[in-house]
Amino acid sequence: MKTLRLGLIGLDTSHVEGFAALINDARNPDHVPGGQIVAGFPGGSPDFPLSINRVDGYTQKLRDSYQVKMLSSPREVAAAVDAVLHTTVDGRIHLAQFAEIAPLRRPTFLDKPFATTSADARAIAELAQRHGTPLFSSSSLRYAGAFTAALADQSGGKVTGADFFGPLHLQPSQPGFFWYGIHTAEMLYATLGTGCASVRVSATSDHEVATGTWRDGRLGVIRGYRTSNNSFGGVIHREKTTHYVDVAAGPRPDVGLTQAIMRFFHGAPAPVALEETVELIRFLEAANESRANGGREVEL
Repeated sequence: MKTLRLGLIGLDTSHVEGFAALINDARNPDHVPGGQIVAGFPGGSPDFPLSINRVDGYTQKLRDSYQVKMLSSPREVAAAVDAVLHTTVDGRIHLAQFAEIAPLRRPTFLDKPFATTSADARAIAELAQRHGTPLFSSSSLRYAGAFTAALADQSGGKVTGADFFGPLHLQPSQPGFFWYGIHTAEMLYATLGTGCASVRVSATSDHEVATGTWRDGRLGVIRGYRTSNNSFGGVIHREKTTHYVDVAAGPRPDVGLTQAIMRFFHGAPAPVALEETVELIRFLEAANESRANGGREVEL
C-alpha cells in the first residue's frame, strides 16, 4: 500500500492526537497503515473556548511528537498533501475552510459536526460535487464494534425502528443537538438510513428526546442527558428481535473510523453518502427548531 501524505486542518480537538497516534506511530498496536500526517494548520475559533484554548497544546504535540510541519492556511496544507483530515472542531467555519481546499480535489474526511446549518451542509456538498472532491463525514460511533456487529446481524429480519442514547452537553456556538447529539444521530442514520419526514423534541432542563418519523412509518429516537452518566448505547428493533448495543463493548470506534478513512483515501467509495450527511444535519437543525418552539413537530 502506498504511503499517502496527509494533512490536518484544525488542531483544536483531541481527535488530531488520536489520528496521529494511530497513523504515524507504527509501534502502536492499533496502527493503521497507508499514510503519514506531515502537515497541519492550527486554526482555532477565538469565540469558542473549547477550540481556541486547545490549539497551542495540540499544535506543540503534533509538531514535537509526530514531526508535523505547521503551515499558514488550509489551502497550503491541501496543496502539500495527498489527502486531508479536516478536523476543525467548530462546525460553523467548515464551509469557509472547505471552500479553500475543494478546488484542489484532495480526498477529504470532514470531522463532525459536518456543519451547523443545513444551508452550510448543502453548500459543502455542492462544492465537493462541483469540483469532484471526494468527501465524507462521520462520528466515530458509527464504527463502534458492538454497533457494527449489531447492524451486520440480520437474523432478526429487517430493521423496524431504533433508539439511541448518550450525553447531550450544550455549547452555545454549536447549537443544541449539534455538539453531542450528532453522535447518537449518526448511529440512528446508520441504522435507519435516509427518509426522515419530521421530528419533534420533548425537553426538560436536563433531558431531551428527539423522535423522528420516517416516511415509511418507522420511528427513530435519540435521547440526550446532561446529569446522568456519559455512556452511549441503544437498541435496534427488527421484525423478530430487539438488539441492545453497548457502544463501549468491542473494538474501539476511533480505530474503525481511521481504517475506513484510510480505505477512502486510497480510492474506496465514501462509506457515508453526502446525501445522508446533509439530511442528518437537517434532522439536527429541525430538532433544534422543535426544542425552541415548545416541542412542535417540524418537517425536514
